[in-house]
Amino acid sequence: MRYLVWLLRLVVFIIVLLFALKNTGPVDINFFAGHVVTDVPLIVVMLVVFVLGIALGLLIAAPAVLRARREKARLRRDIARLEEKNRQLPAAPAEAMAPETVAPMAPL
Repeated sequence: MRYLVWLLRLVVFIIVLLFALKNTGPVDINFFAGHVVTDVPLIVVMLVVFVLGIALGLLIAAPAVLRARREKARLRRDIARLEEKNRQLPAAPAEAMAPETVAPMAPL
């Protein structure tokens, strides 16, 4: 399975590399207020937009990740507290009880 994952990663890397090599032509970038940057390779523009997208995605996902970590820590504390409480309880009786002693059978 591990080799299959690495093979898939290699195939994706080769496809992205070939795509990058095919898109090296110069482009003009138009910003607001008439500001223009000329002759920028297309792959550079694509890479910058990709990195900005990743950064924005991580920034948006950060609160949910932090909330999940806090919840996980709280649940671990609760488990530890309950396990400690369970250790302090007296031991259960060793002999088995007959079902009739717990809940008497109803008459037929």
